Order: sequence, then C-alpha cells, then structure tokens
Amino acid sequence: MIAVDRRLVRAPVERVWAAAADVERWPAWLPHYRWVRFHERHERGGLVEMAAWRPFGPLLPAWPTWWMSEMTLEPDVPRVRYRHVRGVTAGMDVAWDFAPEEGGVLVTITHRWDGPPWPLIGGIAARAVIGPVFVHGIASRTLAGIAREAERTDG
Repeated sequence: MIAVDRRLVRAPVERVWAAAADVERWPAWLPHYRWVRFHERHERGGLVEMAAWRPFGPLLPAWPTWWMSEMTLEPDVPRVRYRHVRGVTAGMDVAWDFAPEEGGVLVTITHRWDGPPWPLIGGIAARAVIGPVFVHGIASRTLAGIAREAERTDG
C-alpha cells in the first residue's frame, strides 16, 4: 500500500518543517488528534505514541486510532520520518518531505506498508480500507492542520 498526500503550504520551509516536527503540540492544533506522547526522546526524534480520531461525518461515530512510531528528524534534508513499531500499522514507513516552491513549500506525506500480518487478507485490508480510509483520512487532516498553523503567523 502506498498513500500519498500533498499540499502547497504558503509559508517558509523552516516554519512548515518546524510545525510538522513539533508533534507534541499537534493535539492543540489538530482537533482530530487525541494525544501525542514521547516514550523515549533523543536529539533527532524518538519513540512517539500517537492517537487520533478518524471522523466519518455527522451520522457516524469517529473511530479511535492509535500507533507508536520511531520518529527521525532530518532538518538538513528537510524530512521527518516515522517507522510504525506498534499498533495495527506496525511496519509502516512514513516520510514527510518539504520542497520549496514559488509561493511556499510543497509538503508530501508518503505512507508505505505491506499491510497487517493477517493471512490472506492483510494486503487487501491495507489497500482497500486501512490505507484509503484511515491513513489518508487522518494524514489529509493532519497536513491541512499543519498548513493552517504554519500559515497563520509570521513567526
């Protein structure tokens, strides 16, 4: 499964990268995030637990999601990487890439995953439901919220 979300953010790349990397503040900026907690921290990331809601509109309840990732910050590239190590999406690789463009920065979030280790249906579940419904549903909202935060101020 490969899921890609992109958005042009009208702010300097340093500000957009900083907002994307400041995951502990995401629940304050992103209403669909339940919590973000570091279990281990090092200079360029650490082990981070994240939980979010996947809303489905006014007639259906939001679905709670949870995962734990090894987060790696690469400010010189710039890039933020995650390797999901716990939760349904264990084994998923995620990269946030930031490319300066005229008028801002193009942010691309790429999720790559073979799916859960469920015999016969793991890959199908990843491609048909988990990727397009949950991963894209949460990533697109996260990217929109990071864009709002980065664009909202000049400093």
